[in-house]
Amino acid sequence: MTAKLPLWAERLAVFDTETTGISPEHSRVVSATVALLGANGEVLERYDWLLDPGVDIPASAAEIHGITTEVARANGTDAAVGIAQIVAQLASMGERGFPIVAYNAPFDLTLVRAEAARHSVAWPAALAPVLDPLVIDKQVDRYRKGKRTLTAAAEHYGVSLEAAHDAGEDAIAAGRVLQAIATRYAADLPEELTALHDAQVTWAATQAAGLQEYLRRVKDPAAVVEGGWPLR
Repeated sequence: MTAKLPLWAERLAVFDTETTGISPEHSRVVSATVALLGANGEVLERYDWLLDPGVDIPASAAEIHGITTEVARANGTDAAVGIAQIVAQLASMGERGFPIVAYNAPFDLTLVRAEAARHSVAWPAALAPVLDPLVIDKQVDRYRKGKRTLTAAAEHYGVSLEAAHDAGEDAIAAGRVLQAIATRYAADLPEELTALHDAQVTWAATQAAGLQEYLRRVKDPAAVVEGGWPLR
């Protein structure tokens, strides 16, 4: 039998950010993309932002995504304006019935929610169901060895990712990775989006607890791994 893409994966609103750092509560958005993918992974709509975060971009972050403080200040949209547009676009995708796909969703969504609060932008009462390829991949292929980064997942599932750490490239690759997972493991996943969203809450908590137990056993007895999903 030929594997078939589930109906819920035929239209996906994909989302990613590049930032000033790794703290979802304190880092700032530097660039972001929201795009809509079709059933073959084709880009049907795409919205990109380059923001002036209002703070210096550390050299360590600029080395990863290539956006310096000077570039952001010269070419970026005011952070308050850009964050309002990003939140509005995410809300619009949800209102149109498309699930939001984000690889390691708690980082990007918590970050943007914190930015929204920082700039007095109302956060949507409820986004569309969120789909996190990282959480789903760990659930359906629990014992695969190696890294679970987006780059590693893209390679494993045969998805092209030529410019990692570009918000647009990463967002689109995450959606295509999810479609590959959904096709391969359709029988192992809930058929309804709401059920799949709810399942990820449990899966993420279980995965975090397992990692925390491992870290406490072999590295740091006081290690804490946050398991909240899709927001922390």
